[in-house]
Amino acid sequence: MEHSSRRPSVVHTSDYQYLLKRLRQARVKAGLTQVQVAKALGRQQSFVTKSELGERRIDAIDLQRFARLYHKPVSYFLPPASHR
Repeated sequence: MEHSSRRPSVVHTSDYQYLLKRLRQARVKAGLTQVQVAKALGRQQSFVTKSELGERRIDAIDLQRFARLYHKPVSYFLPPASHR
């Protein structure tokens, strides 16, 4: 049975795609590889990959850890009000 009225997954919204784009940009600008980020966070490299691809939801605590590592405020990763 098809559910055409289902809402799209949050990871497919433009706001979440913005977060994913900024997450990748911040890592690259910090000059870090996914392996380096994973090691710094005490996680597997697949955690970083899946987070950046939207295959794994990023919770508030993880976002704060990424932000700290990349020397960015959490707000850097969130779309501006005008984006919505």
